[in-house]
Amino acid sequence: MDLTRTISIFSMEQDMTRGKPAKTLLVFAVPMILGNLFQQLYSLVDSVIVGHFVGEDALAAVGSTFAVTMLFIAVAIGASMGASVIISQLFGAKRIREMKRAVSTALITFLVLSFLWGGLGLIVKNGLLQLLRTPENIFSDASTYLGIYFLSIPFLFMYNALSSIFNALGDSRTPLRFLIFSSLTNIGLDLWLVLQFHMGVAGVALATLIAQGIAALLSLAVLMYRLLKMEVNEDEETAVGNRWYSIELLVLMTRVAVPSIIQQSIVSVSMLLVQAVINPYGSSVVAGYAAAQKIDSVAIMPMQAVGNAMSTFTAQNIGAMKQERVREGYRASYPMIFAINLIVFVIIRLFGSMFLGFFLESGAGKAMETGLEYLTVVSLTYFLLGLLMVTGSVLRGSGDIVWFLVASVINLIARVVCAYGLNDLLGPAAVWYSIPVGWFAGYAVNYLRYRQGKWMKKKLI
Repeated sequence: MDLTRTISIFSMEQDMTRGKPAKTLLVFAVPMILGNLFQQLYSLVDSVIVGHFVGEDALAAVGSTFAVTMLFIAVAIGASMGASVIISQLFGAKRIREMKRAVSTALITFLVLSFLWGGLGLIVKNGLLQLLRTPENIFSDASTYLGIYFLSIPFLFMYNALSSIFNALGDSRTPLRFLIFSSLTNIGLDLWLVLQFHMGVAGVALATLIAQGIAALLSLAVLMYRLLKMEVNEDEETAVGNRWYSIELLVLMTRVAVPSIIQQSIVSVSMLLVQAVINPYGSSVVAGYAAAQKIDSVAIMPMQAVGNAMSTFTAQNIGAMKQERVREGYRASYPMIFAINLIVFVIIRLFGSMFLGFFLESGAGKAMETGLEYLTVVSLTYFLLGLLMVTGSVLRGSGDIVWFLVASVINLIARVVCAYGLNDLLGPAAVWYSIPVGWFAGYAVNYLRYRQGKWMKKKLI
């Protein structure tokens, strides 16, 4: 079978080494934006149902675990990035057999690591909550939520890995379909377990576990079907062989994955440290902060999608030795970032109170005031996050991981120093003012590295 026909078997894949960069990025990013929005429905629905049907303390309990859950998600996302970059570069280079081996190597490794990581979470969950100074009146519910959450870690890892693999192949539509399905499943289970069986916080956690588990298994079945249908040319078959696990490819993935895990974990550690600034102000402030973070997590999804699209775009083109095309794509991402920021800012300004009302009970004055202040400050500066992400994605996609990591460390230091340094002066508001400070610091480091151009000489495969 010739190469063109081999690649066309990926009925949903997109070769990002051809066509106009702006259009290529946009077409790839739109399903990712929609997919990320549906993914957020997991936590949004949990919070809405808990806030309205269980109570403010229950919402605060779920919100107080956010930084902890994000730390574990960070590992899954960071490891997925390692696999994604290698698979994208192999796909861009049209080395299909090696790409298939990279996929199987990644999935086997993820399965093993996920059980180890989930078990660790179950062991340390109460210690983490104590470290965060979680208020006593919400500690029990927070512990229950985390316990069930950590049981779902294998599904979380596998689903993130599978979505990253689809995206690495230029297919952002298949993950969207599964996210829509799992989100609707999650909503139905939330309502059923909380309203019908009055399971409270445990119900929403269990709903997420079941929905994510189904999505992971279905995604795995579709990917395996596609891989089995793919054929390679005889020369590559002879040169590469038929092994489904490769230590060499695992080492290459690890070179990207470890710094990416550290980068993602740094972001989550900063959230843990910042959460410790918020918690002593009481459950009302914690609830308002948690509600605002839920809205914030949705608002930044388009920025993250453009960044992830830039990473895949960069990796495929680096694999195809089209470095100048990466520059064209990077320049095209800037108008997207500023347009997204404007749209999101206007929506939050017009409907911020209504959105917060989805999570907070009527009369929750202090919580509402906290949430509105957070959103007002942060929504003005989402463009900084977008610039940080697309610039870092060029470095990550090319394999220039060290500087990508350095920028994340600078982001963490700036955010934590600002939050703690201004705490006495601004109170909890120091937390939301610290966010754009960290974004700008990280972007500045990434941009300086991008301008040096050394990333153009990187190639992992």
